Amino acid sequence: MSVYTPGQVVEETGFSLDTLRYYERIGLLESIGRNAAGQRRFTQEDVGWLGMVRCLRDTGMPIAEMIRFAELTRAGEHTIRERVALLEAHDRRVQAQVDNLLEKQAAIRNKIGYYRSVVG
Repeated sequence: MSVYTPGQVVEETGFSLDTLRYYERIGLLESIGRNAAGQRRFTQEDVGWLGMVRCLRDTGMPIAEMIRFAELTRAGEHTIRERVALLEAHDRRVQAQVDNLLEKQAAIRNKIGYYRSVVG
């Protein structure tokens, strides 16, 4: 089993040490194991979970929803339908953001096309 120091997890995930401690404190990240000296040691599972947290955070999921997702995940397989519903709702919000950006990109590209036609 691979274990990671907090510094390695920071490098791997891009989260700061303060963020990792915060996520642990609010329950977004399960209690992290410690070595005999009391230093945090993360598992591959912890790092994988943080990858999902990064995805959710980067796509705008509110912390409260991420915590709810974490709680449901820890509660077991009987919560899968609820997890799917939570992720589907988030996916719809992400898709709306993507659609909005694509509309704005089309306007930008139209303006580029206009300016290119003007300068020949």
